[in-house]
Amino acid sequence: MIQDGTLLNFVGGSWELAGGEDIPVDNPATRERLARVPLSSAQAVDRAVRAAAAALPAWRRTPPGERIQPLFRLKTLLDAHYAELSRIITLECGKTLAESDGELHRGVENVEVATGIPSLMMGSNLEDIASGIDELMIRQPVGVVAAITPFNFPGMIPLWFLPYAVACGNTVIIKPSEKTPMTMARVAELFEQAQFPKGVVNLVHGGKEAVDALLDHPEVRAISFVGSTPVARYVYARAAANGKRAQCQGGAKNPIVILPDADMEMTTKIAADSAFGCAGQRCLASSVVITVGDADAVFTRNISDAAASRKIGYGLDSGVEMGPVISLESRQRIEGLIAQGVSQGANAAVDGRGATVAGYAHGNFLRPTVLTDVDPASELARTEVFGPVLSVMRAPTIEAAIAIVNNSPYGNMACLFTSSGAAARQFRYEARTGNIGINVGVAAPMAYFPFSGWKDSFFGDLHAQGRDAIDFYTEKKIVVERWPSTWSRKF
Repeated sequence: MIQDGTLLNFVGGSWELAGGEDIPVDNPATRERLARVPLSSAQAVDRAVRAAAAALPAWRRTPPGERIQPLFRLKTLLDAHYAELSRIITLECGKTLAESDGELHRGVENVEVATGIPSLMMGSNLEDIASGIDELMIRQPVGVVAAITPFNFPGMIPLWFLPYAVACGNTVIIKPSEKTPMTMARVAELFEQAQFPKGVVNLVHGGKEAVDALLDHPEVRAISFVGSTPVARYVYARAAANGKRAQCQGGAKNPIVILPDADMEMTTKIAADSAFGCAGQRCLASSVVITVGDADAVFTRNISDAAASRKIGYGLDSGVEMGPVISLESRQRIEGLIAQGVSQGANAAVDGRGATVAGYAHGNFLRPTVLTDVDPASELARTEVFGPVLSVMRAPTIEAAIAIVNNSPYGNMACLFTSSGAAARQFRYEARTGNIGINVGVAAPMAYFPFSGWKDSFFGDLHAQGRDAIDFYTEKKIVVERWPSTWSRKF
C-alpha cells in the first residue's frame, strides 16, 4: 500500500504509483509525518474506472451466493485486524482508541448485513396480470460505482457503501479523504486477501481533480458521497448533470431538546458524549442544546462541569476522553467561530480555545466549549462548527423548541430527553429531521436501517445502508411474458 513513504493506488488488483503531486498525512495529535498521499490525476482515475469496467461483466454474472463469499472472508479479516485498524484510525484521524473501535464495529455491521444479498436482492412477480401473461420485477447491478468518503470516519463510511455495491454485482472505486487515506489503504490489502476478483474493488487517492474525474467519467454510473453540505450539493449537481444517480450526505447542526422531567444526570453524560465525542467531528454530533423551561439552570451547570473536566490528549494514551481536531486549519476555524459567537452575545461558560496538552505541544487540540445564551437567529446557531462546541439555547415550551429545530436548514438528527411518552410522540411526529433520538444522544441507525437525512443534510432519494442501499445499487427491470400454448405444440 506504500512505497518510499507515498501511498499507492489499488487498481485492477495491483498496487501502482499515481504519479504527480502528493501532500503530507500527519498525525493530528503529534504532527508526526505518517505518509504522503498522491493527488491522482484524471488519467489515474480513468485507469481505475477502466479496470472496474473490465471486471464488471464477469462479476455481474457471478451468482449472488458466490459474490458474498469474499465478504465473509473480509469480515473475518477485519475481525482479525481490529486492533491494528483501530490504531491506524487513531493515528491519522485523532480520535480515541475506543472511538476508533466503535467506528470499525459499525462498519463491519454493514459487511454482515450485505452478506444477506441473496434474500435482499430478490425481485417479485405476479401471474396472470392478463390471461396467460405474467409479470415480474428483477434487480440488476447498476455497473461501475464510486464512493467519495470523508476524513472523520475513514473506516466506517466506506463500509456503508462498498459491501452492498459489490454484493449487488457492481464494481467499485473508493476515493478516501486525502486527510485520512491510510485506513482504507490497509483495508484494500485485506481485499486482496479476501480474494475479490481483480478490478471488482479499486482504491484511488486524491483531491478535487480525482473527484471531478469520477463525477464526469461516462463509465461511472452512481456516486455515493459524505461530506460538508456545500460539497455535497456540488457533487450531487455535477453527478446529476452527467446522468448519474447520487446519494450525497451533507452537514448538520443537530439539536438536543431537554425537558424539565428528563433524568438530568443521564442526560448530561449522554449530551457530553454526543457533543464532544470524536472532538465533535461527526455528522451526528449534537452541537445545539435547547433547554425547555426549568431545565436550563441544572443542565447548564452540569454540562459545564462535564466539559471542563473532560480529559483531552493523544487518543492512544489511556484515560483520554477526547482527541485533537483534524488539522491546524480546522482548529483555527473553530476558534474563530467561538470568537464570533461571543462577539454576537453568547457567553463562554467553558472556553476551550488555546488548549495545550503536555507532551504534545504541536497537536491540534481544543478543549470542549460550552456557549450559553446563544441566539437561535445568530450565525453561530446556523453554522456547522464540526468541533467540540456546544451551543445552549432556551425555549419556554416544547412547541417553541420544535419550532427552533424545524427552522434549521439542516435535518440530519434531533434528540429529545424526557420521561413523557406523550412529549416523545409529539417530538418524533413534528420534528423535521431524518433521524430522531429519544433519550439517546446519537441516533445512529443500525446497518439494516437507512442512514436518513433531510433538507440540506442530504441530497438524493436513497440513503446509505439497509434496503435503501439495495435500491440504490440495483436497477429494477420489469419483464412481461406470454407463452401461448399453441407455440409449445410445435416441439
